[in-house]
Amino acid sequence: QVQLVESGGGLVQAGGSLRLSCAASGQYNVMGWYRQAPGKQRELVATITYGGSTNYADSVKGRFTISSSRGSAKNTVYLQMNSLKPEDTAVYYCYLLRVVAGYWGQGTQVTVSS
Repeated sequence: QVQLVESGGGLVQAGGSLRLSCAASGQYNVMGWYRQAPGKQRELVATITYGGSTNYADSVKGRFTISSSRGSAKNTVYLQMNSLKPEDTAVYYCYLLRVVAGYWGQGTQVTVSS
């Protein structure tokens, strides 16, 4: 069983920054972040492969940066969010893909005030 431990959410004014972290035990093929705003479907924000290839939603390109720190026992993925907008308000979920099994974190709230 994979455990994902998220941190870093909170309340910030528009134009501000936040950094999310997600720590996971064991190896992975892909880690990333999804978000879900009230009344909307969960959507991809950014992903990173174990080899370091990244993918971003168009809505966050140029503002968000995903990165990772790999270790023998623990791997951590980060999401640096700059120039935040009110429309970025959502619950952000960490995601990990290991071979064909996917795992989700518990979610962390990000609220951007105008």
